[in-house]
Amino acid sequence: MPLGDDESAFILIPRRHPKGWTPNSPMAMTKPPSSSPSAPRRVLVRSVNWLGDAVMTTPALQRLREALPDAHLTLLTHEKLASLWERHPSLDAIITFPPGESPWSVARRLRAESFQTAVVLPNSPRSALEVWLARIPQRIGYTRPCWSWLLTRALAPRPGVIRMSRRSVSEVHRLIGLPSGAPSPATPHPQDRAAHQIHDYLHLVAALGANPEPLPPKLEITAAEIQQAEQDLLADWRRKAVNAAAGKPLILLGLNPGAEYGPAKRWPAESFAAVAREVSRNHGNCAWLAFGGAGDWQLCSDIARLAGGGVVNLAGKTSLRQLMALLKLCRVLLTNDSGPMHVAAALGTPVVVPFGSTAPLLTGPGLPGDPRHQLLQAAAPCSPCFRRVCPIDFRCMTGIHTDRVVDAVGRAIALG
Repeated sequence: MPLGDDESAFILIPRRHPKGWTPNSPMAMTKPPSSSPSAPRRVLVRSVNWLGDAVMTTPALQRLREALPDAHLTLLTHEKLASLWERHPSLDAIITFPPGESPWSVARRLRAESFQTAVVLPNSPRSALEVWLARIPQRIGYTRPCWSWLLTRALAPRPGVIRMSRRSVSEVHRLIGLPSGAPSPATPHPQDRAAHQIHDYLHLVAALGANPEPLPPKLEITAAEIQQAEQDLLADWRRKAVNAAAGKPLILLGLNPGAEYGPAKRWPAESFAAVAREVSRNHGNCAWLAFGGAGDWQLCSDIARLAGGGVVNLAGKTSLRQLMALLKLCRVLLTNDSGPMHVAAALGTPVVVPFGSTAPLLTGPGLPGDPRHQLLQAAAPCSPCFRRVCPIDFRCMTGIHTDRVVDAVGRAIALG
């Protein structure tokens, strides 16, 4: 959404409490209660800047709303993510900033809102500087050697936190030389669900009395938006598909073959195409919606060609709200570790994800351990390396064979 002036950067959201919420319900009984004289009335939450990370903050926002039911909660977010938060029940307002706006300019606008408390979710000096320049009296964030002085309450990392540390090329080569079956020394214990990144955000809002227990990430999309997205993007295709299907119900499936972080997170295009072909052969009247940004159009086009039909290339054609609407329609999304993976899971759509260079235990979709989501890995000793580009032979991804993925997609279809 382009910003013409400061006024257009402020969006009010009608208050809608989570389902089951009442002032005296258990979900609202957190301390300090918002009726307490010490409880802040106007709270700013400085959001993260990446789509997947933003989705992972939604449990913290919900817990903050439960703890402060009467407070006015405003989210400060990059304008590219503004529409993600439309109608979100945890928020009262959104303030956006465009690319290139300085921290001083952002802070000048924040000062006019008279916030009492700021919660800084990103680990970035710019975010802390914005709320310091805005003269917000209480500023909560994680401690860092170079900018903790910008905060009034700098929290130490939570107990049990596991950092994503990029392996060096030499370490990758050392690990692949280990005997077969040797454990990866930097891989968290597979049962340690508290390692997930959503706990980092919950730990911050717990400083304001919020319940730190995790909730499933959740996003909002309306039936009207879903219907409009279908009409705008799928109407012509649906007419042709229905005629070809001879009255059989269509099964809509999703593909998301891109990943912004880098090629090390991308399962091969040929593998996506092979799964699309086999699943369509096994389940009959299937149609695949291929999602991505404008830069993924050729990739999705190649997959559509290799799949031999049945793939609708929507890369670069959807707004964020339209993407959300169509993901909600899909029976399952086959995706790399990416922002759309998190969006789909937060909308209730099961995901099947080949994981290679990253760790599902740290940044997997949905609530850790949710059985609806199937997270597949190969037994590569160097994984997770957290590198953008594989320095060896990409074994963490090529080791995830298409038959495993076909089976996983089939299970998701059957459960739907």
